Amino acid sequence: MLPDCIPCDKTSFPPLQTADSAPDGDLRRERTPGARRIVMKLFLDNPAGRNLVTGYGADYIAINHHHHRSGLIVLPDRLIEPWGELGFDRLGEADFTVLSALAPEIVLLGTGARQRFPAPALLRPLIDANIGHEVMGLAAACQTYNILMAEGRRVTAALLLDV
Repeated sequence: MLPDCIPCDKTSFPPLQTADSAPDGDLRRERTPGARRIVMKLFLDNPAGRNLVTGYGADYIAINHHHHRSGLIVLPDRLIEPWGELGFDRLGEADFTVLSALAPEIVLLGTGARQRFPAPALLRPLIDANIGHEVMGLAAACQTYNILMAEGRRVTAALLLDV
């Protein structure tokens, strides 16, 4: 025990109740008077009709549990597929012009399994349109998209698979 620690009586804390300990898994019923209920939600709600990234792997991106096997552009209200199907090394300015025409608040570029930065000249359509952009690996781009989409932001994710 550290010298500055004060021992506490563990019995002074009310017992925690979980779905497993409640009758029929119902957290509204308390077994022990005064018991605290802890409820933690570990997933995002999917607002009606919104595109949510529900999974990804080396050869797929799942949007609303539907697997896509090529790169694509994900917006909250629509998908554009394919996009960047030839892979990161074959991206051109026209690919970024498509993103610019969508007029999002921010573009998340998911570059596959690892983060790779496109040539600055390729980003010119986004820069000229004053559209924010972030470059990251696929996993980070998917997670960031879900968070920004759930916040109601005008976000676009351009997601690439490794070819």
